[in-house]
Amino acid sequence: MAKYTGPSCRLCRREGGKLFLKGEKCFSDKCPVSIRAYAPGQHGQRRGRVSEYGGQLREKQKIRRIYGVLEGQFRRYFQRASQTRGVTGELLLRFLELRLDNVAYRLGFGASRAEARQVVRHGHILVNGRRVDIPSYQVRAGDVVSVAEGARAHMRIVSAVEAVAGRGFPEWVSMDTAELKGTIKAVPVREDIAPDLNEQVVVELYSK
Repeated sequence: MAKYTGPSCRLCRREGGKLFLKGEKCFSDKCPVSIRAYAPGQHGQRRGRVSEYGGQLREKQKIRRIYGVLEGQFRRYFQRASQTRGVTGELLLRFLELRLDNVAYRLGFGASRAEARQVVRHGHILVNGRRVDIPSYQVRAGDVVSVAEGARAHMRIVSAVEAVAGRGFPEWVSMDTAELKGTIKAVPVREDIAPDLNEQVVVELYSK
């Protein structure tokens, strides 16, 4: 499956809720989901009843689009979760949450996950003092994620950190906004991840 390059807000409307793909716009009155809370397209307001399979597929697409991973990547995360001891659905979300691009987003190094992914790819992020430019890199508890010295003056990063600081950082990270450095205090548990996600139906989808 190719990378989606269309309007991000269209994806939010298709999934019936905010996926937070456009940074600060998602928190403003200009968010299309708030203005037109129905699916896009000519028949968006007249969509019929969704089957059980359709609901499972929509939830999988919703999670995949939130974290910005392709279908093959998502399936590999599921396979890894299913082969690891623990609750498969929770492990799946944990692996996605601990991607470096998502951690950078949680720390405010990007206004959206897409922007945070770009910051990582451009080599502006350090993990334990070493430059890492792989968005899918799995961060571990105790790791220190920071902005490289040459990128600390970038206004987009500074403004994004200020915006996230105003809303509050996740409980599983400790952030030093002055040094643009965050520490992973512990791996996130299910309560730390978006409560409106239903990972169990994704497990049921892939278990068929």
